[in-house]
Amino acid sequence: MSSSSIAVGRAATEDVAAIAQFNIAMAAETEDLALDPQTVHAGVAAVVSDDRRGFYLVARSDGKAVGSLMITYEWSDWRNGNLWWIQSVYVVPSARKQGIFRLLYDNVISLAKQSGDTAGVRLYVEKDNRGAQEVYRKLGMAETAYRVFEIIF
Repeated sequence: MSSSSIAVGRAATEDVAAIAQFNIAMAAETEDLALDPQTVHAGVAAVVSDDRRGFYLVARSDGKAVGSLMITYEWSDWRNGNLWWIQSVYVVPSARKQGIFRLLYDNVISLAKQSGDTAGVRLYVEKDNRGAQEVYRKLGMAETAYRVFEIIF
């Protein structure tokens, strides 16, 4: 499989199951976390059915999903524009190191620039995922001075 044979497009309803499986695999692989399949499936379906929540891009090889990512929005009053957050990045193991994430990322950047109200693109990465961090640096992204804090209900 070469990156030239990969098509990238917005996810549709028929992609929900594959994306949910990608998210479950990504959480297990990067954080040793077991996600509830029903919850993840419902969460993916909620985004696919409502663009206000965000959207997924899917990379396909011969019509089969081999990677995906999600975009969510954060309004920045400092910039009077949206920041797009790249989340839930996953490429199937057999398709890694073939430029698929780059195709997804380049598509995000292109769409963000065309949107007319996007001030930038951000992502967060698990602190020990050095391989992903290196990929993001090679794409021109820079680590910020911020740390993420949360409370999950």
